Amino acid sequence: MHTLVQRVASVANLNEHSINPNSHWVNLKGSWTTNIVMIVVFRFLFSVIPWSTPELSWTLTNLSYCLFQYIMFHGIIGTPFEVNQGAYDNLTLWEQMDNGEQYTPTKKFLTVVPIIVFLISTHYSNYDVATFIINFTAILIVLIAKLPAFHRVRFFGINMGQNDCN
Repeated sequence: MHTLVQRVASVANLNEHSINPNSHWVNLKGSWTTNIVMIVVFRFLFSVIPWSTPELSWTLTNLSYCLFQYIMFHGIIGTPFEVNQGAYDNLTLWEQMDNGEQYTPTKKFLTVVPIIVFLISTHYSNYDVATFIINFTAILIVLIAKLPAFHRVRFFGINMGQNDCN
């Protein structure tokens, strides 16, 4: 009987600390660098357009990065891997990261980077009101989705999984 209790406890401990292969990559070496490289690539691509100005290229960089972040971390639910008996099936990648723990270094980094890109794009647009509103709307959508108060919250039925509909 004692051995059975130990096995159940070890299996419970394994499931509690098991690695989610869908979200584990964001904590690996190079993931943070990839985000920075992506911003530089976006900026370069938008700056080589012949009619592009620095204001436009930074605004497009901000919008592209915010769109990428929203789709990648908040727009897709589930996991392509069979782990934890479907525990991650109705969660976004942001909700899966670090087993749902808030304010981890990776989550802080992925929250601060869009803010920095927003500030740079606002600066290079010479604080133009129309451009500011466009940039601010993009950053606001991304940041609201990252707030702990919106963990597992779905608006207007967007990203509702099969089990959430009941």
